[in-house]
Amino acid sequence: MNKLQAMEVFIQVVDCGSFTKAAEMLNLPKATVSTLVQTLETTLSVKLLHRTTRQVMITSDGAAYYERCVQILSDVRDAEESLSRHRLSPSGRLRVDTPTGLASEILIPALPAFFERYPDITMELGSTDRPVDLVEEGVDCAVRGGELVDPNLIARRIGVINFVTAASPDYIARHGTPQHPRDLDRHRCVNYFSAKNGKIANWDFTRDSERIEVTLPGAIALNDSNAYVQAGLAGLGIINMTDYLLLRHIEEGRMVRLLPEWSVDPLPVHIVYPQNRHLSAKVRVFVEWVSELFAAHPNLRLQAPRPSVQQELETV
Repeated sequence: MNKLQAMEVFIQVVDCGSFTKAAEMLNLPKATVSTLVQTLETTLSVKLLHRTTRQVMITSDGAAYYERCVQILSDVRDAEESLSRHRLSPSGRLRVDTPTGLASEILIPALPAFFERYPDITMELGSTDRPVDLVEEGVDCAVRGGELVDPNLIARRIGVINFVTAASPDYIARHGTPQHPRDLDRHRCVNYFSAKNGKIANWDFTRDSERIEVTLPGAIALNDSNAYVQAGLAGLGIINMTDYLLLRHIEEGRMVRLLPEWSVDPLPVHIVYPQNRHLSAKVRVFVEWVSELFAAHPNLRLQAPRPSVQQELETV
C-alpha cells in the first residue's frame, strides 16, 4: 500500500462525505478508494469511518488521524515545492479579493510588475468593500483592513491604513472650517456604513492625551470607498478617508485637509487565506509580492505612529 496515497484518499473521503464523490474527485474507481481506506484501517488497527448506506461519518480516532494526515501531506508538498521553486514558475488561476480603494489606487497600478515576474498566473480580482467568505466564494486570498475576527483564516499583517479628514474648497467656502472635532456637529459630514452589517462608522480623533469619538449627522452615507471620495470632491460634506486616496487630491487643490493637529486611529492591513492543507505556490508568491508592495509604500508600510503636525513643527 502506498501510505501517502491512502492518506490522500482518506482525506478526500472525509472532505466529500462520500466514497463515490471522493472517487470522482480523484479519478479513481470506487472500489480502489474503499480498499485503500480499509487497508489503512487494518494497518492502523483502528476504525476511521462509520459507514452506512446513506452517509459516511468520521470516528473520533479518524478525526485525530485526519488532522495529522493533512499536516503530513502539507509538509510533503512544501518540501517538493522548495526543491522545484527555482525551476518552475507558479501558474494557474488566482482569485483575490480586495477593498475597492486599495484595488484602484494601489494594487492595479502595480500589477504589471507582478505579471512580468509571474507570467503563468492568471488573476480574478474581486473589488468590494464587503468582506467576502473566502471558502464559500472560492477566493484564494484577500487583503483586508481592520481587526480580524474570523479564526478560520490565516493572516499576515502587511501594513497600516492612515486617515485624513478633508473637504472640498467649495464646501469650506460655503460652510467654513472646523477648528475642533466637536465643531463637526455643526457641519455636513459624509458617513460611511458597513457593507456587512449596515452600521455607520463613528469618527475618532486623538491629540496628545485627549480622545474624542463622535457620531455625526449627514445627508448621505456610502459603503464604497471610491464613491465616498467622490462625494467629498462633489462638496457633499466633510469626509474622513484613507490618506492614500486623498493625498493626491489635497496636493492638487481639489480637497483641503482639516483638523491636521488631530490624528485618527490607523487600521491594520492583513492578507488572509483559508486554513487548508496546502498553500499553493501561486498564493505564496502573491502574498510575498503584496507584502513587498506595502513595505515600499510610504503611506501603507508598517511603521511607528507618525507625529502630529504640531510635533513636526516643534522639531523644525
